[in-house]
Amino acid sequence: MSAGPSAAAATTAGEVTAALLTVTDLRVATGRRTLVEGVNLTMARGERVGLIGESGSGKSMTALALMGLLPEGVHAAGSVRLAGVAPDMVTGTDRELRAVRGKDMTMVFQEPLSALNPLMRVGTQVAEVMDIHRTAGGRAGSRARALELLAQVRLPDPARAARAYPHELSGGQRQRAMLAMALANDPALLVADEPTTALDVTVQRQVLDLALASVTERGTGLLFITHDLAVVANVCDRVLVMNDGRVVEEGATEEVFTRPRHPYTRGLLAASDLDATDSRGRLFTVASAAWYVPPRAHDGGARPAGPAATGPAATGPVATGPVATGPVATGPVATTLVPPAAREQPGPRPGVAPIVSVRDLLRTYRRGRPSLLGRSVEVEALRGVSFDVAPGQRLGVVGESGSGKSTLLRILAGLDQPTSGSVRVAGDEVAGATERDLTALRRSLQIVFQDPMGSLDPRMTVEQVVAEPLQTPGSAVGRREQATMVADMLAAVGLPRDSAERYPHQFSGGERQRISIARALVRRPQVLVADEPVSALDVSVRAQVLNLLADLVDEYQLSLVFVSHDLGVVRRLCDTVVVLHGGEIVESGRVEDVYERPRDPYTRTLVGSSMSLRAELAAREAARRAR
Repeated sequence: MSAGPSAAAATTAGEVTAALLTVTDLRVATGRRTLVEGVNLTMARGERVGLIGESGSGKSMTALALMGLLPEGVHAAGSVRLAGVAPDMVTGTDRELRAVRGKDMTMVFQEPLSALNPLMRVGTQVAEVMDIHRTAGGRAGSRARALELLAQVRLPDPARAARAYPHELSGGQRQRAMLAMALANDPALLVADEPTTALDVTVQRQVLDLALASVTERGTGLLFITHDLAVVANVCDRVLVMNDGRVVEEGATEEVFTRPRHPYTRGLLAASDLDATDSRGRLFTVASAAWYVPPRAHDGGARPAGPAATGPAATGPVATGPVATGPVATGPVATTLVPPAAREQPGPRPGVAPIVSVRDLLRTYRRGRPSLLGRSVEVEALRGVSFDVAPGQRLGVVGESGSGKSTLLRILAGLDQPTSGSVRVAGDEVAGATERDLTALRRSLQIVFQDPMGSLDPRMTVEQVVAEPLQTPGSAVGRREQATMVADMLAAVGLPRDSAERYPHQFSGGERQRISIARALVRRPQVLVADEPVSALDVSVRAQVLNLLADLVDEYQLSLVFVSHDLGVVRRLCDTVVVLHGGEIVESGRVEDVYERPRDPYTRTLVGSSMSLRAELAAREAARRAR
């Protein structure tokens, strides 16, 4: 495989003949803007290749160009040839490409709910792929084969899943159904575009293991597109790194991840590695990546405490020139592998009342009737939840979708009412409070949501957005003082002063999340609740926002309740953790105690399914030595 003109030129004629996929000088552009340029790739049969990069790097456009699925107004040039297939995927007619897609090469998309037809049963959609290409010997054969495929992707009840509509399945089940469709005709190449990004850690691990086993059994080539480097280390033999529409580095996974040559690759590694901090105890960002020590395969995934190295730790030739996405650090901030437990961890102190106290919290919902004659079903979202948060404590709340995390968060913020139980924030009772009674809560507790674009009013300037909490009836702030407080808060989250006059759509995702944090903290609350605040961000932006949250929590002496399904993020940011499962707390305690010595089987499953870059590289090394 090759990913640059010089490497492509060195490929022998025999290698090209034996290749499964050959991409030559691929270029994707709109009328005025080039999106992808100069991509060369040779991929062998059965090879697993990762394509990584941040949002806007050109990964997805490259995948769509390979499949001949570019949106209207976007055009490709160059050549994409699949072994045994007559048309070039760039120049072939739509009729020719339809004969290839779904049969010789297939694609699994990031969001299965938008990729599946909501009006067709799942089994019918799986069978349709075989009916179109006439690979199952008629409708009866395709229906029977669809059931076999749904069983092979380990859906709990294949017959029931075949009769269900997409919305009746969970996210992980929908992605399994998509995988069954993609593999129905035993394609030579499978393109997977962020197929596990929206999944819980346990479901992610299951889907990855399933995809890997399926392509290995069939000898299918896999092009895996993601921004998650730990997933690539788990799945792929080789990796290509894209930045600004170009492949900037490629090679064996272990080689690229342990000895990066390009500054952008080093920056991605540094920002992705939640197990490493600089000498100031902060996560690495692209700006400080020059001093980052990449993981070694023999690290074993361990997190030892010890003295930091001194000076820059370049482990291979590093390309010259500035990092494309930020300035290079100006002083040594060498890598330290120190667990979060090394920091002082606030907890209950004698004579000090908790800032948040939850007792026997119960929340039940009535689900609508499944049919005209059916009965409504009562669902218990929370069942007897109790915990305290001390002043200055950082509490992580982890669990899978449906565990009750979001329900708990809404009740804490006064956005929902419990069925029974007590919730006190800064001494004020939330349960049963009217909207007028919740005025004090709004001053004491603020929230940062997962999607900043969805939580910011697009018609308001940033100044108006950030100032909104200062206009609470009964405690409004004067206009002049308000402007000063907004300016100070924007400076605190690292945004320039002129940001106040602009609108949310004029900012990047990371900048919009900074605006959300500024709005939440402008009233100096005592408690900050964060609902998956970094799950939608690129890894480099994630590290910046996590550092910012940690700094502001310390500076303003906040208590933090951090809700997430990412155990690595919680481990880095929080002191204590509660594990929710089925609406109940199944385990709680200090972060390191729970992660290193989990007692509950569910917690052990969560921790065992969580991926880290160092642990995955260590597993690859162990497997290599075992061979």
